[in-house]
Amino acid sequence: MEKIENLVKSLKQESDAALAAAKTEQELEAVRVDFLGRQGRIAGLMESLKTASLDEKRILGPALNELKQHITQRHAEKKEALEKASIQQQLLKKQYFDVTASLANQTPAHLHVYTHLIQELENIFISMGYKVADGPEVETEYHNFEALNIPKDHPARDMQDTFWLTLPNMLLRTHTSNVQVRQMEQFGPPLAIFATGRTYRHEAVDAKHDLMFSQGEVLLVDKNVSMAQLLATAQTFLQAIFNKKDLKMRVRTGYFPFVEPGIEIDASCPFCTKGCSVCKQTTWIELLGAGLVHPNVLKCGGIDTEKYSGFAMGFGLERIAMIRYGINDIRLFHSSKIPFLDQF
Repeated sequence: MEKIENLVKSLKQESDAALAAAKTEQELEAVRVDFLGRQGRIAGLMESLKTASLDEKRILGPALNELKQHITQRHAEKKEALEKASIQQQLLKKQYFDVTASLANQTPAHLHVYTHLIQELENIFISMGYKVADGPEVETEYHNFEALNIPKDHPARDMQDTFWLTLPNMLLRTHTSNVQVRQMEQFGPPLAIFATGRTYRHEAVDAKHDLMFSQGEVLLVDKNVSMAQLLATAQTFLQAIFNKKDLKMRVRTGYFPFVEPGIEIDASCPFCTKGCSVCKQTTWIELLGAGLVHPNVLKCGGIDTEKYSGFAMGFGLERIAMIRYGINDIRLFHSSKIPFLDQF
């Protein structure tokens, strides 16, 4: 009897000491296996009960079960303590993180290709006497359509092309031309503005089309504004943005509800003289939509059409950038692909 009690007491002391000495989860697991595992000490004693006398079984059986429960409880307590200590250690590392430490292989910050292009565009038009303007991306139906001479039955108002909001008569602007009317309403003539911004259209996304894209908008309102001024401005702009003084233009008729007459302006390919993949072997690249501001648009802006006239032109920023930098997928502009972004 005394021998059994001493054996159980000895195992209890050994297990307590081993659990207390364990400093890691691996060491703790080794203690558990040693005492509670299938080949452990407790299991060995349980196996020896098969040959023990009935009196020994009555005494040793309950004692071993009690010891097993004791070791299991102490093991769980120790495991919880180690986990808490590990979490606390991690928190201390974060708390005392040295923000002044130098970083290995730190990538230097730089501007996005959009920002580079917009800054260059603004500098070009500022040098011609234009001011930089801006307008809301969430727009009223009036400023996006009606004030720009786009009638109720125009296809652009269709649900398949425009993102309409749940707010009455509100939408995501489909072009930056909304800036024209707002600037005319606010400042009146004479007016010379250049604006860039995001626009939204419900289109199928592919390498050439996106739901969100950026446009550039040019507006001049003054007395005796003519098509000659429009063409001179367009040529100055295109020659500057492509850094090609001998760049030529080709003018075609075009239809835009907010200008009359409307034209489309192509530029001679800045990369070839006989045809290439950029110009699709035509030597010309379609770049601008433009025209003289429609009298109805001037009236909506509060402009006296008997005294003033104007011209407007617009273009896609992505198209300019894709041509200029040889980018073949519009979706890259809004991606987080570092190899692409690091080029600029």
